Amino acid sequence: MKGVDLGAAVLAARQQGLLVNGGGHAMAAGLTVERARIGELASFLDQRLAPQLGTAPLVRELGIDSALSPGAATQELVNMIERAGPFGAGNALPRFALAGVRVDYAQPVGEGHVRCTLVGHQRGRVEAIAFRAASTELGPALLDPARPILHVAGALRLDRYNGRESVRLQIDDVASAAGSISSH
Repeated sequence: MKGVDLGAAVLAARQQGLLVNGGGHAMAAGLTVERARIGELASFLDQRLAPQLGTAPLVRELGIDSALSPGAATQELVNMIERAGPFGAGNALPRFALAGVRVDYAQPVGEGHVRCTLVGHQRGRVEAIAFRAASTELGPALLDPARPILHVAGALRLDRYNGRESVRLQIDDVASAAGSISSH
């Protein structure tokens, strides 16, 4: 969460003697705590982090870097994106919004994933996958037999399988063109 320094909070807990070990930085931290001290640690972290959280209600955000039509999701574009890597903290993989697309084909695969094909109003198409979607509102939205028009957000990747490369959108979230559906 922006504005919350997890590493500093864990370091302060360690300095207070609440931890066996711990460390981290502003965006991630790890720690080891004795079972008997978990409640004490929770109280300490609540007091330490409350001022950073503020009083405003938490709002989930999904950053979008650019809009894209399904037909523009080409291997050439993904290759250009890959050259801008490596991606991770401080250099996130670009996230695209595909507005007004329809799921042409969808099926559950693996352990709760949904594989689908998205088609734009100009008939361009892109293969897509939503990992762990079955247990969220995202899966039913993609599998809806009514095939509503959706706005879809995700990152483009090259799918390498059997010596063949193809472009695939890794779906992060969808919304109905008529209103919100899910927050994945």
